[in-house]
Amino acid sequence: MSAPTLAQQTAPPTLQPDTMAARVAACTACHGAQGRAGADGYYPRLAGKPQDYLYHQLLNFRDGRRQYRPMTHLLAGLSDDYLREMAAYFSEQHVPYPAPVRADVSAATLEAGRRLAKEGDAARGLPACASCHGAALSGMLPAIPGLLGLPRDYIGAQIGGWKNGLRRAAAPDCMADISHKLTPNDIGALAAWLSSQPVVEPYVPDAANSVRLPAECGSQAQR
Repeated sequence: MSAPTLAQQTAPPTLQPDTMAARVAACTACHGAQGRAGADGYYPRLAGKPQDYLYHQLLNFRDGRRQYRPMTHLLAGLSDDYLREMAAYFSEQHVPYPAPVRADVSAATLEAGRRLAKEGDAARGLPACASCHGAALSGMLPAIPGLLGLPRDYIGAQIGGWKNGLRRAAAPDCMADISHKLTPNDIGALAAWLSSQPVVEPYVPDAANSVRLPAECGSQAQR
């Protein structure tokens, strides 16, 4: 029997049908191995996020509540159970976070972002991000994601998507309500501050119902 050629030695392993590796191959092509995040800032980390959050986002893309044609195309026709298994896979992946890139903005802009994230703005009816996403901004089970370890451009784009109706969630859509109260300067400050913060391990979601949410959110109740 002849020895394998160099091409055979370096070729990636063939995906076996009906395995989780084959099922998520289209996901990791953009979101990185194990869902650790893509390289261009617009494909966010999937690894370690709450299973129900990931599941809801897959449903939202499939059913048209989030607008991104490649995702809608990939998920069309897939069953709820199939998507839930994919969400479970990525929620169980735990890989290191990269060091943050400090946003090139003024100290005043960073401080404005910190205040919105940690304190909110009661005069405008804006709860702090931490009041839902946890004191460490690591999320809360079953379906609230962490906010750190995400690129600045992605954070800004997602808040803008809610504000402009390109991203929606199950009613009552609390993030849509909050985004409509944020100015462009608010969004820029939040994206700059959040993306500049280091992730301190263990970075895991808080327990379910560990805090009382300041608003009713449909996705948190939807199972």
